[in-house]
This record gives sequence, structure tokens and C-alpha cells, in this order.
Amino acid sequence: MKCSEIMTKDPVCCLSSDTVNKAAQLMKTENVGPIPVVADEESKRLIGIVTDRDLALKVVAEAKDAKSTMVDDVMTTGVVACRADDNLQNALKAMEEHQVRRIPIIDDNDRVIGIIAQADIATRINQPKKTAEVVEEISKTNAAGS
Repeated sequence: MKCSEIMTKDPVCCLSSDTVNKAAQLMKTENVGPIPVVADEESKRLIGIVTDRDLALKVVAEAKDAKSTMVDDVMTTGVVACRADDNLQNALKAMEEHQVRRIPIIDDNDRVIGIIAQADIATRINQPKKTAEVVEEISKTNAAGS
């Protein structure tokens, strides 16, 4: 199975120059936790990701102003990504190795074209045992505490 067969296509994205308030509003209206961050709306080149957890820990918990804090200040860079034609097993392995719950899917120009989340794995592949293994591996606490 290829990543393209399971990914959610054309996920909503934001810019690093957007406010975290805008990112949070997108999360709310689109009912998602992660938002890929792109260089610009035209190229949609992946440069990072911002999650609801980032907003909780880096904005709310630190009492920052959501209307003046930029996505660039709280996003994760160096994001692990896969290509649409990659084997799904490669994506699952990457999610397990890096302990991430979602993985952006990019094309040959690093343009965001999809995203795979744990929920996609659980609902779109008929392999309960594999789903359980992936969730368990992703959820393990990193020994280094990071």
C-alpha cells in the first residue's frame, strides 16, 4: 500500500508569519490537531509543523499572547515527511522511529500534498494488529526525556 492511498489529501496549511491565533482557528474550523507550515501559499513547500500541543505548551502554558505570537516562534522544524509513492510501511516506520503521531506527505518539490495521522491508520487500513503496534511504538516515552 502506498502513502497516497491512506493520506488525507490537501491538508490546510499555514505560514510561519501567521499568528498562533490564526493557526488555532484553522485547527478549530478544520477539526485537526496538526497544521503543516509552508514557505508560501504558492509553493506550499513544507518548512515545519505546528500542533495543538505546541499551542498548549508554548503559548497557553507560557501565557503568551496568541494574537501577537507568530507560528514561527512555536512550530517544529526539521519535520519528518514521506512522499506519496512511498510504501506505507516506510511512513509507519518513520512515525515509530521519531515518535510522531502524524507525518506530512510531500511531492518531489517538497510541496505538501497530504498528511497521515494515527487516525488515518486506524480507520483506513484493515490491520488491527499493525495499528496497535504503531500506536504503541509512537506512544513510548523517549528514554532521553525529549
